[in-house]
Amino acid sequence: MRRTLSILVVLAMLFATGSIVAAADPATPEVPAAPAPETNPPVPAAHPPVLVPAPVPARSAVALLILTTMPGGWQERIDLRPLLEVYADGRAVRQPDAIAPERNPSTPPRQVDGAVRREVIDAALAELTALSTVDLGMPASGDGGSQIIDVMPEPPGQNLHLIVYGPDSTDGLTAEQQNARKRFADVYRSLLDAFVADR
Repeated sequence: MRRTLSILVVLAMLFATGSIVAAADPATPEVPAAPAPETNPPVPAAHPPVLVPAPVPARSAVALLILTTMPGGWQERIDLRPLLEVYADGRAVRQPDAIAPERNPSTPPRQVDGAVRREVIDAALAELTALSTVDLGMPASGDGGSQIIDVMPEPPGQNLHLIVYGPDSTDGLTAEQQNARKRFADVYRSLLDAFVADR
């Protein structure tokens, strides 16, 4: 009997000890693992990307419109220069003393840089194209000089060369010829008047 009681006492003590240990050492909660570092992290660029500007079209070296006046009696002079040169982008060069009689033939005329509005250029080109098929006439009187407008677009192929002899003369000219010459003079004057010098 006593042996049985001893065994029961021992078992009771064992159960009590296990409960105490379990209460003193509760299960440890799991801690989420830290993410593994990247093996090859991105390396920042040493320099920002370079923006390459779009290429700028090269400016033409040949004038689109050239206005030349030859006064009467200038056939013997070899220093004839245009009064106005207009380029396709609107740039223009005027030589106001190109036909000044007091200018020494060995002295180049003075050049003034400027511009002509696009709408004036377009209107002049349209009218000159129409005048290229019209009879501008030849006065019956002697030398009265001439006015010339050359149109030289790029690429070449539609070049025009319009010349009016004796622009101030009407001798022997028909009404149609006189009207065509007036239209030519209006184009000539419109281009000269539209020139604006650079500041």
